[in-house]
Amino acid sequence: MKIVQCNIWMGKIEGALERFFKNTDADVICMQEVINSNDTTLHVSRLWFDTSRILRANPEFKYYQYFPNWSSDIADGSFQMGNFVISKIPIVETDSVFINGQYTEHTILTQTPSNNSAVNIVKLENGITVVCHHGFWRKDPLGDEDSLKAFANVEKVVRPLLEQGPLVMCGDLNIIHESPCFKHLDYLRDLTDENKVETTLSGARLDLKVPCDHILVNDEIEVKDFKVLPEIISDHFALEAEIEIK
Repeated sequence: MKIVQCNIWMGKIEGALERFFKNTDADVICMQEVINSNDTTLHVSRLWFDTSRILRANPEFKYYQYFPNWSSDIADGSFQMGNFVISKIPIVETDSVFINGQYTEHTILTQTPSNNSAVNIVKLENGITVVCHHGFWRKDPLGDEDSLKAFANVEKVVRPLLEQGPLVMCGDLNIIHESPCFKHLDYLRDLTDENKVETTLSGARLDLKVPCDHILVNDEIEVKDFKVLPEIISDHFALEAEIEIK
């Protein structure tokens, strides 16, 4: 099974993203910063590479779950920002738990809702639990005291999932492995750190060396391969791990 992690930057690099989704051989893709609308889809899809366009690009992803963090008004309706997990493997159960803030409607964008953050859980038919998370943001990739509190809440949600079997966690966590926040994830292998990834930022927006995107696994997952995909489809590079259950 191949799993991909990527913050898609609201789908701003449309052509590259469309080609990526049409050509990928991944089985599961975890995404952050994904736009969705329930009532103005035609309008929104003209502005962003949204959930509807993602699904049209590769119809083999028949199973999916969108997890909104906030919504804002647009045209005669609204659009949402959140995380999106799409899969070629049937999804049997989903859940989402906010660890900072809460879902907010009618958000005024200048009020910066970016730290409304949840842990999203998807259980697959093959027995693997996939966790998708967009981490609490601070300018310093080491985080601060608020980051520590947020990741303590992440641990309260994620650690009990270990009792349910094989687990993979994906996300733009907005922290590097050296952050004190990682003590709340030290029961998982960080493939980004193990593979000495220098950066997961593509340079499309910020020219920084920050490995802030991560794929983590528990002891019941065997990792066959791991790579940073070179295509510039966002301001982040995508990560890909080939895994199987031990």
